[in-house]
Amino acid sequence: MKVLKFGGTSLGSAQRMKNIAKIVNQQEKVIVVLSAVSGTTDTLLSIFAAIRDRNIEQAEADTRELMAHYNVYIDELYDKEVNRQQALEFVQSQLQDVLDNVRQRFVASLEFHLLAKGEIISTELFSLLLQEQQQTCCQLSALSLLKLNTDNRPDEQYLSQQLSANIEAHEQTRIFVTQGFICRNAFGEVSNLQRGGSDYSASLFAAAINADELQIWTDIDGMHNNDPRYVDSTYPIRQMSYDEAAELAYFGAKILHPASIKPARRCAIPVRLLNTLQPTAEGTLIGGSTERAKVKAVAAKSGITAIKIRSSEMLQAQGFLRRIFEVFELYHTSIDMVTTSEVAVSVTIDDTQYLDEIVDSLKIFGEVEVDEELSIVCVVGEYLIENHTVNSMVISSLRDIPIRMISFGGSPHNISVLVSENSKIEALKSLQRGLFNV
Repeated sequence: MKVLKFGGTSLGSAQRMKNIAKIVNQQEKVIVVLSAVSGTTDTLLSIFAAIRDRNIEQAEADTRELMAHYNVYIDELYDKEVNRQQALEFVQSQLQDVLDNVRQRFVASLEFHLLAKGEIISTELFSLLLQEQQQTCCQLSALSLLKLNTDNRPDEQYLSQQLSANIEAHEQTRIFVTQGFICRNAFGEVSNLQRGGSDYSASLFAAAINADELQIWTDIDGMHNNDPRYVDSTYPIRQMSYDEAAELAYFGAKILHPASIKPARRCAIPVRLLNTLQPTAEGTLIGGSTERAKVKAVAAKSGITAIKIRSSEMLQAQGFLRRIFEVFELYHTSIDMVTTSEVAVSVTIDDTQYLDEIVDSLKIFGEVEVDEELSIVCVVGEYLIENHTVNSMVISSLRDIPIRMISFGGSPHNISVLVSENSKIEALKSLQRGLFNV
């Protein structure tokens, strides 16, 4: 049994949803995991913001606009009027629930309740389309399958039990359809796995049933060796390891959510990245053997902030770094890169929600400097640390670009450099020329 996940852009039009149906209908037994139709989540976020700000008219206008969009979408999606009417009634009921919440007392948990509507709508529309095509399918609610524990992590044992029971109860069913992204928290309330969580959901579902393969369908032909939005002459990577894929996803490759590799890797499930616009293209296979010590790809992560703590007390002071890291732990802020000298330590973060509090707490250790609008550019390859010439190749490629920090050796699979956001694109282009000779 395979798990197929389709993102929002793959559902962006009625024709694209029909294309997905063709792909699914060619498979054997599958679980189909869907995101919301592209643009829906952003609109629902805007509606939530308007409700929070008590801008009732804007919230109602946005909801009506979303309904108008789905009216057109549904009209183009189905051939039979009875299916159009059923789909319209379902979407109207979901968006009426949104409207009913507009004038009620605001509660923060409303955001999760509203955002879940996107995936709930897309799975219902897709299930109705399959039924119109006389395909046997069963829709499963992710809100009944996937829940978080008290540590805010997915309860994988519960998921495996629930998913297996549902599949066994519908033994003759070939296609199961469910939602990505959404779940319940430890208290039974609607929650989600944050942006990009549909990939993570799909990987969790695949691990729960020990799937033969996880396929993630997007609008690009697999993972590329550089960012095709900024760099010409990039090419898809046909095969890579779990470690390479995880590094690239974490450091900016948009095609894959960073968390999505872990469940699949733990169960040794192959992951394929495929293109809904070119379904016959080879794409990228993650999990197979790959060539060691070779530069595989380059990625960049924007929105980085560097924090430098300078203190003479750091010299030969036991526990100094631990106390600094405890500040970031206190404010639930992850660190990406670290460099140290005799009297200073520099770290980078990508979440500035508690930046002011972190800086204030760090001032007890010494002078604190903050530098924003930076990017981490990452060069990735399986056991790249074994390639003794790659360092000089990276530095030579970036010789005309000011480098703020370098990290090598923390992971055997990457070299990371910190540059200004203004230098990111030129760094990507320079590395494309210097490392791949294109």
